[in-house]
Amino acid sequence: MRILVLSPRLTESRRAAFRALTQGLGELHFLAPGEPSPDVGATDAIVVDGPQPAQPLAFLGAIRAAVERGAALVAVGCAPSERDGFWADLLGAVAGPEPPPGEYYARVTEAHSHISARVTREFAVVDGFVPLIPLADGKVIVDVSVALRDFAAVVETPRGAGRVVACGLGNTDAALRTPELAQLLARALRPDLHCCGRNIGVGIVGYGPLGAMGYHHGLGVTRTEGLELVAVVDPNVERRKAAETDFPGVRTYASVSELVSDDDVEVALVATPPAHHVALTLALLRAGKHVACEKPLCLTVAEADQIIATAAASRRMLTVHQNRRWDPDFVALRRAVGAGLLGEIFNVETFVGGYAHPCRTWHSDTAVSGGAGYDWGSHHVDWVLQLIAGMPRIVQAHGHKRVWHDVTNLDQIRVRMTWPDGREAEFLQSDIAAVRRPKFYVQGTAGTLVGSYRTITLEHIEPGRGYVATQAHHAEAPAELLLARYESGYGISETRLPPAVEQPFAFHRNLADHLHLGEPLAVTPASVRRVIGVLEAAQRSSTRGGAPVVIEDDGS
Repeated sequence: MRILVLSPRLTESRRAAFRALTQGLGELHFLAPGEPSPDVGATDAIVVDGPQPAQPLAFLGAIRAAVERGAALVAVGCAPSERDGFWADLLGAVAGPEPPPGEYYARVTEAHSHISARVTREFAVVDGFVPLIPLADGKVIVDVSVALRDFAAVVETPRGAGRVVACGLGNTDAALRTPELAQLLARALRPDLHCCGRNIGVGIVGYGPLGAMGYHHGLGVTRTEGLELVAVVDPNVERRKAAETDFPGVRTYASVSELVSDDDVEVALVATPPAHHVALTLALLRAGKHVACEKPLCLTVAEADQIIATAAASRRMLTVHQNRRWDPDFVALRRAVGAGLLGEIFNVETFVGGYAHPCRTWHSDTAVSGGAGYDWGSHHVDWVLQLIAGMPRIVQAHGHKRVWHDVTNLDQIRVRMTWPDGREAEFLQSDIAAVRRPKFYVQGTAGTLVGSYRTITLEHIEPGRGYVATQAHHAEAPAELLLARYESGYGISETRLPPAVEQPFAFHRNLADHLHLGEPLAVTPASVRRVIGVLEAAQRSSTRGGAPVVIEDDGS
């Protein structure tokens, strides 16, 4: 796909913003005023950035012809006046009076458009806003309220076989990087964008007990536009009855073979304990189902390679429910790292646990869970690998079995990772830590960020009993984030970072976006393979008394 950007404001920062916006879409070509006009007819998508200088009539005619043949055109902050007949007619909108720059809340309207499907219904953009006045055939898909009046912010207009989208936001580089706005504009640039126009049927394999992952996935599917919960598989009759009560109308099966025969199920969510993931995922992929598997996907890199190869051979989607990538505290942490507030990251330490008897379910049984490292480690190692690029060269793990002898998982496991250039990381999971360490301890060349666990106590008065207090699991509440930075001639300054806005069921929304619109998976098999590589190496090291394990494969 070839994308042409016409812009009179092509700073290097602006170029970088457009590269980020169009990443994975195709080949990007920039055209500044005065440069020779390219062959517009060979262009699949055109970006018109900002007010345009006068152009030769032949060039303008070529742009219109390209759009009418099927190219997509996106205009960012360049709504014309009524006097500019060419651009006004092509874009299907003209500019209204501009309010001062500031923080504006963009709101997706009810008008159906593939471009705005499953985008957060309201999001903030700090920008200069150009209100749009749609012409006869323009459809408003995003608006902004100013002084209790709604003004069009994004207008979609058909032009022949093509699509034109005019946007009054995105005038600054930072605004263009706003995730929700970037998603809208990236979709608008795809001339092949289409939606199947129906819900995609989903089946859950392994419903589990009350409040388990089967129920979570049921909520995620039923609350995500474009997905439909069709069936649930569980060998336990009581759990099947629970699924029927929780989600009226859902079909329930006792075996996966019954689900495989259900043609209405296109996607299977595997929510069983880890010991069953490989066999079930392979069977479902070979049966022609797309698969989203619970973490960990598997226990070895060889198994991961087999599953990935099977998905490719079957031409079916494969992803893994690494849902804690969207935890509000981790999102805030990544935002701080991405903004350069910590400088270059060279050490990441994470912790989960306390001093309490471990649960007496499959989570604490090595034969079913894979071991202590695979349970919470699937999340924590994934976090580490999201923060530190590349694959560690050496993995070393040491475990203790000293207190809880009625379960088979280790009481404590420490996993250390070292990169070829000296960067390092550590994950510690413990059921014998009477004083909790910080959830996150991240060091960079410009500062250190600490995330501290906090206790959530639920209090109420119960008739006949009086005061009752219960505590939620310590890992469920967002950690309190403290960023400390050194300033020359001043010393250490500290800033408390709020957690990011919660994104409920973001994994399921991305799943729908991928299946309906072909958008990239947020959790790719390749990224999960890297996690499995570290966890497998840690398991080998632990069984060898903490001997270092060298990872020869880079995980790519």
